[in-house]
Amino acid sequence: MRRLSLAIGVTMSLLCACKGGASSSPGVPAVDRQPDQAAYQPLAGPKKIQHVIIIVQENRSLNNLFYGYPGAKTVTYGYGSKGQKITLKPIGLATTWDVSHNYAAFMTACNGTGTMPGTHCRMNGFDSKTLWNCDQPGFPHCPKGIEYPTYSYVPHDETAPYFSMAKQYVLADQMYASNFDISSFVSHQYIIAGQASRSVNYPEDYWGCPGGKGDQIYTLTQDRQYSKQIPVCFDNKTLGDELDDAKLSWAYYTYPVGSGAPDPCNGSPGAGPTYSESNGIWSAYQAIDHICYGPDWKKDVITNATQFLTDVPSGKLATVTWITPTCKNSDHATCGGNTGPSWVASLVNAVGESKFWSTSAIFVFWDDPGLWYDPEPPAYVDYDGLGFRVPLLIISPYAKKGVVSHTHYEHGTILKFVEDEFGLHWLAASDHRANSPDDAFDFTQSPRKFVPIKAPYGKSYFLHQPPDPRPPDDN
Repeated sequence: MRRLSLAIGVTMSLLCACKGGASSSPGVPAVDRQPDQAAYQPLAGPKKIQHVIIIVQENRSLNNLFYGYPGAKTVTYGYGSKGQKITLKPIGLATTWDVSHNYAAFMTACNGTGTMPGTHCRMNGFDSKTLWNCDQPGFPHCPKGIEYPTYSYVPHDETAPYFSMAKQYVLADQMYASNFDISSFVSHQYIIAGQASRSVNYPEDYWGCPGGKGDQIYTLTQDRQYSKQIPVCFDNKTLGDELDDAKLSWAYYTYPVGSGAPDPCNGSPGAGPTYSESNGIWSAYQAIDHICYGPDWKKDVITNATQFLTDVPSGKLATVTWITPTCKNSDHATCGGNTGPSWVASLVNAVGESKFWSTSAIFVFWDDPGLWYDPEPPAYVDYDGLGFRVPLLIISPYAKKGVVSHTHYEHGTILKFVEDEFGLHWLAASDHRANSPDDAFDFTQSPRKFVPIKAPYGKSYFLHQPPDPRPPDDN
């Protein structure tokens, strides 16, 4: 019984929100304030999970990536803003064009009816041409011959490794982004800190503290209006900090992007290269001041994610690990690659074939939906959430087999699992309010034997893959 007495109170306060209600949940703290820790009771007793691996992929909705998966709530068609029925068409991962994903794009696609912007979503605004910018200069790679490119799905032959993972473990079909603005920058803050300092959209230039005071990002008011800009350098407490305090290890595997200039966080504030010299390291922790310029940056941020494929077999795995991809391996439109499913399979296989398998839980999720059509309206729970539905795979020797979980999840669900397992505190409102993924596990069973995930490309391919200096997402 995991914190049952506390969970009942939180769950009851969230029932209306999870049903899509139009007002914020009573008693849930603002997203930029730490919740009251006095009521928190860490779990007691032995834990079977000693390693949590969080694999972050890019910009796919649940309906787009798991179209037609048995037991999951997906559709074969959607509706447009004029009531027209639009059949979904297959579009492969290796596209060279993209659709808009920001505050305005969410509001357009949501096409809500509530007085608060973005509430009571009708999910029928995905047909707006403003979403793929084809009528604007500077967007030469728009889709040709496709009237409604957002109304599409990835062909099953490309998603076969993901389907295989779902069939062996758990697919969650009610996982929603904690932030509504379809921003990778904000999403990645949520997966390390449970919040993003009220920021919205993305920095125009740098993805973190080395951008300096001139690199700004807008914030949101409580009624979802744009507010003042703040520097893209926060001092929020993160899951990494909590793990440090508990003397537990963590690692963030990522890649350098841009021209290859020196590491922008490897020095004192203001000493790093300017944006014109380098985009820096594609890491959420680059926007956390005390991490970027502190000892954790050199110790725990690993700037070659492929190294995970050699670290794990050699007996090196942190208590909590984040892994981000290159652009080509990310599933992101515009990157022109279809190797994302193989990349994820190689990471899962590395853990599954190692001595760590019997003590591991792997969460694979997509940071935002990328504005690919999805029929499920998100609940309104606070000023910046929830966002549209994204896929979540839960992989572990203790995960239930072939189950589709219909439990309402968000970014905070993954944080809550880590906090529950290791007796850590909540970070912000998203992990406070989130449902735990307990229903995806059966800890009474013996650890299941790992069956390797088949994929077109294996470990050797990624170990010898040429460098990709492009950021997986620029927003």
